[in-house]
Amino acid sequence: MIYRRTDVAAEAHRLWAASADSLTELSGVVARTEKHGSFTVEQVEICSVEGSEALRKPQGLYFTLELPSLPTRGHPDFNTAASVLSELIRRCLPSPPSSALIVLLGNSDITPDALGSLTAPWLLVTRHLPKLPAFLSSCSIAVSRPGVLGTSGMESAQQVSALAGLLHPDCVLCVDALAGADPSRVCRTVQVCSTGISPGSGVGNNREALNRETLGVPVVAIGVPTVLDAASLSPEQPVSDCFLTPRSIDLSVRSAARLIGYGIDLALLPQLTVSDVDMLVA
Repeated sequence: MIYRRTDVAAEAHRLWAASADSLTELSGVVARTEKHGSFTVEQVEICSVEGSEALRKPQGLYFTLELPSLPTRGHPDFNTAASVLSELIRRCLPSPPSSALIVLLGNSDITPDALGSLTAPWLLVTRHLPKLPAFLSSCSIAVSRPGVLGTSGMESAQQVSALAGLLHPDCVLCVDALAGADPSRVCRTVQVCSTGISPGSGVGNNREALNRETLGVPVVAIGVPTVLDAASLSPEQPVSDCFLTPRSIDLSVRSAARLIGYGIDLALLPQLTVSDVDMLVA
C-alpha cells in the first residue's frame, strides 16, 4: 500500500478503511459523524497505540468541520460555522480557560502557509488591558507569531515553550496550515484536535512538537488543508516532494483565517456573538 500523506485524521481513517478488508475494524479508533444544522462534523477519537500507529496520528480527539462553500464573512452560513467551530474548540479543552496563549504558525511570505499569520487581525487580544468590561474579562488572551526556523533562527517550539513558561497560560491554541489528500477538502474543511501539532509535518518538514508533553498545558491545534500531496492524485505513480494548491488560494486562505479567528474568539469569550466580534475587530 502506498502511504498518502495527510494531516487530517478523518481522511487518514477513510484511507485506512479503503485499504483494509470491508469486515476489518480498526481497534482503538472510534469514528462518528454529527450534524450541526447544514454542517457536518466528522469526529475521530484515537484511543490506543494500535490506532495511533495505523493512522499515524497521536492519541486524542480530532474534529473535522466540513465547509460546503468558501467561508467568506458575507456568506449566510458564516455565523453558524463560527459557532460550531467554537464549540469544537471548547470540546478539546478539559475546562473553560481563564488565560490562553494563541500561537500563529507558518510562513507569512508563502500564501498556502500563511493561515496562522492571517488569523491575527481577527483575534481579540486582552492580556495587555488592565481593566476590561465583563464580557471580555473571562479569559486573558495573548498572541504569538513565532515565524519559521528559516527566518527566525529559532524553533517555534522553543519560542512557545519560553512564552508559556513566562505567561503560565491555562491552554495553548495553535493555528497552522495543513496538508491534505482529498482535493475536495482543500480549503473546505477545518480540523480541530486535542493533540497539539508538529509544525511542517504534513509536507515532510517535521519540527519539534507543540503538545501537552512539551508545554505542560492542554494544546489545541486548529488548521485547514491548504495544499494537496500530489501523490494523492496518482497513487500508482507517486510524485515525490510535490504539493499542489488551488488557484484561488489567496482568497480561500484569508476567508478561512477569518473564520478561525472568530471561532477562537467565541470559544474563549463565550459571552460574545459574531456581531460583537464584528464590532471589536473592525
